[in-house]
Amino acid sequence: MEKKKDLLLDVDEVVCFPGFLEAINEFMGTSYVVDDFTEYYMDEVAIPKERFDDFNRFLDGRNLYEHAELLPYAKEVIEELNRLYNIFICSSCVNPFNILGSGRLFADKYNYLISSLPILLPENFIFTNAKHLIRADVQVDDRLSNLDERVEKRILFPSYHNKLITPEDLTKKGVLRAGYDWRIGWLEVAKLLLDPSQVTNEKVKQYIKKP
Repeated sequence: MEKKKDLLLDVDEVVCFPGFLEAINEFMGTSYVVDDFTEYYMDEVAIPKERFDDFNRFLDGRNLYEHAELLPYAKEVIEELNRLYNIFICSSCVNPFNILGSGRLFADKYNYLISSLPILLPENFIFTNAKHLIRADVQVDDRLSNLDERVEKRILFPSYHNKLITPEDLTKKGVLRAGYDWRIGWLEVAKLLLDPSQVTNEKVKQYIKKP
């Protein structure tokens, strides 16, 4: 039996959108949606500088994953990939604007993953910003800077903040893009990593088979 390859999988903006935007809207009384932003740090755009400290205090004690939903087709495609790859969650849990309050993010993200994707192995969860230290065959991440050039196949997952990255930028770095729309990003990941003959989910299979 062929040895499974190792796949590094990011969480935030790839597996799910955490409740960060909902927190911003509640704090500011706004009604932003994800696609209103092009910068990764939404709070830097939406929160006035003079209210930044108040916002971080507002976040203290809040579980940003309590109401987070898996992105479309994430569960279906991850289940398919799990048969062919050793999937390692590789994700940061540190809010650079609230270092002291970041500790509980580890537990919240862990609990979210084991409840939403029980097929994944908790012992394969790696919570770190230093993703370049982890070796793998495939990496899926929404931030170009996180995709390690030593990984053979690197896939940029589409998100609000990477829409402006050009095909030329990706070609220079040898990175593949899973489309431009996060709503079908997982189907595009499936197209890049799965053979239709190996897929059991009919929706995923039909998408992959599209010309």
